[in-house]
Amino acid sequence: MQIQDLSLGQAVLPGIPGLLDGGGSGVDRVLHAVRTHLGMDVAFVSEFEEHDRVLRHVDAQDRSPIHTGDRIPLDQGYCRRIVEGQLPELIPDTAQVPAAMALPETTQLPIGAHLGVPVYLSDGRFYGTFCCFSYTADTSLNERDLQMMRVCAELMAYQISAELAATRVADQKFAHVKGAINQGGPAIVYQPIYRLESGKISGMECLSRFESLPLRSPDLWFADAAEVGLGVELELSAIRKALAGMDALPGDVYLAINSSPETILSGRLEELLRDVPSERLVLEITEHAHVADYQDLIQALAPLRERGIRISIDDAGAGYSSMSHILNMRPDLIKLDMSLTRQIDSDMARYALAAALSDFARKTGVDIVAEGVETAAELRSLRSLGIVKAQGYYLSRPQPLPDAIRLLAANARQLH
Repeated sequence: MQIQDLSLGQAVLPGIPGLLDGGGSGVDRVLHAVRTHLGMDVAFVSEFEEHDRVLRHVDAQDRSPIHTGDRIPLDQGYCRRIVEGQLPELIPDTAQVPAAMALPETTQLPIGAHLGVPVYLSDGRFYGTFCCFSYTADTSLNERDLQMMRVCAELMAYQISAELAATRVADQKFAHVKGAINQGGPAIVYQPIYRLESGKISGMECLSRFESLPLRSPDLWFADAAEVGLGVELELSAIRKALAGMDALPGDVYLAINSSPETILSGRLEELLRDVPSERLVLEITEHAHVADYQDLIQALAPLRERGIRISIDDAGAGYSSMSHILNMRPDLIKLDMSLTRQIDSDMARYALAAALSDFARKTGVDIVAEGVETAAELRSLRSLGIVKAQGYYLSRPQPLPDAIRLLAANARQLH
């Protein structure tokens, strides 16, 4: 018997084509295919722990006497005895095997026929057992069926190994993100947003920085957090840290804070912003964020907008979804993504798209803020389009709060 390349999602065994085709867990599909092919009543995969075996996958014809997640002491049942050689792997008729008949499970379940093989992971470690049993004897079972069980056990071992590896990675990500939050992270830096006509700093975008290991860009930290269910918690931690600096900034300077739709829909953001001066807040919703239901998001934003908090669509122009965000949420500001700002002075396509967004903004009464300005030529092109606000390294880099306060003071002196 041979298995085709597992990367193709195919497993071809005699009489059981395409075990990994279709949806659902690969292990569950193998269990179901083998059980029905052999005409057995129950099939399962168990993992051996120190004192118990845990049923990780169970497939049954009708009502099963065992269930996924069940814990059974190792000294009970067939599995350990098969691995240790006290019971044969193939038992067509348990009535013919005294050692099987001596076990209470044989009559309690009942077990009339049984096949069981050990499962070894791709790195050679012992994992547990793959077993099938029927309530009545089946003398047609033979060594060919047992060999198929062994091949399927190997097939499932690859899937289980991949799942365990993914779980370890997820656990590591969870620990890293939770650790960063518990240590007071992320740190916040403030990037000035300039009004181009006057040169005045009108706002500060609050950006996250991570000093915890592993050293990675903030977008990867937030992606990992979302993946392991900590996205809302990490965003709220960042927003809380950002808001702590508001009192140190002049009253005519607003803070732009970033939030995903998930955090807005959680209801926890509204609670966090309850006592914050609303007129000094801009809530930026990233273009890349998926919105499953705009109506739900609009309703969640309504109480914030009623209090005077302005809504901005971040990263506009970076992808198709920005247009959906803009048309559905009717923002107060649009952040022109740096992918459009870069080389806008020499790339007519970028200039034309930015011009279209600028014209749209003027006709709808929306302000545009250009991100990622890095050269004087880019800034001149943006001014020529009538864009009123900008930020970027050419104007000022993101900086810690004390430095941002000094910059604001210097900006105020310069204007006077």
